[in-house]
Amino acid sequence: MKRKILTLFATGVVVCAATLPAAAINSYNATAAPERTEVGAFMALWDNTGDGVPDRFDWVCSGTMIDRDTYLTAAHCTDDWPAGTRFYVSLEQNVQSLLDAAAAKGLTPAQTAAAFVQAGQAVEGDTHQDPGFPGNSSDAHDIGVIDFATRQTDPLDVWSFTPATLPTAGQLDQLGSRALDAASWLVVGYGTQEAVRGPGGHTHPGGGVRMKAPVDFNALNKTWVRLAMTAPQGNGGACYGDSGGPNFVTLGGKRVLAATTITGDTPCYATNVTYRVDTQSARSFLAPYVKLP
Repeated sequence: MKRKILTLFATGVVVCAATLPAAAINSYNATAAPERTEVGAFMALWDNTGDGVPDRFDWVCSGTMIDRDTYLTAAHCTDDWPAGTRFYVSLEQNVQSLLDAAAAKGLTPAQTAAAFVQAGQAVEGDTHQDPGFPGNSSDAHDIGVIDFATRQTDPLDVWSFTPATLPTAGQLDQLGSRALDAASWLVVGYGTQEAVRGPGGHTHPGGGVRMKAPVDFNALNKTWVRLAMTAPQGNGGACYGDSGGPNFVTLGGKRVLAATTITGDTPCYATNVTYRVDTQSARSFLAPYVKLP
């Protein structure tokens, strides 16, 4: 399944919180990713109607554990939620099936969130985002985390995973476009599939399952990496709900989390626009939360 995030490939937050469409990785050239246990679903429990009672518990974005108690995601995923919203991370492979099972039991959203925590299927944390978000086209500052440092339980207490490896400062610039083009890239997330045409217009089915797909390097600039999702070249890509999820590049035999999914073309066919995490801006934000290489 291919996933792409539209302005941002998220399913919650403002636009997301209003309609919360599920999001996923494109269906072409993509496969399940049970081995990518460091990648998790960003989940939220919130009041969508303003009556003070939580009425939604769903996955809305993607992200990656970068140490035992820090989950890297996008600022547009953490931004502008209703007061009282609670945030969770699940490292389960198929979050949607667990939500469907809870719905079949008639659980309320709050009961579902509590059941997820009790069963070790989600861990509650605290969101933080770059104060410079939304920034501008040069630097959107679109980076955030869910932090578990002050929580009694963190994700490593519940799941087994190896945190993703972050790049060194300016590593992508040092390598340059030719080396990055020759390297292997992989996008991972829980987002929806590419657009499907139907009687009512385009829909984006699927989502809530951790998937992976190869992508190709396209371009590098100050804070962005553009990645090609063209199917004829064997690529997959990102879609709605993959926002905040990782884009890995293999360098010297090591998988490095080079950038996070942010946005792309509306039908999720062509381009994944990702935010670099090797820049001074991104590293300044991350420094209080994780030991940087």
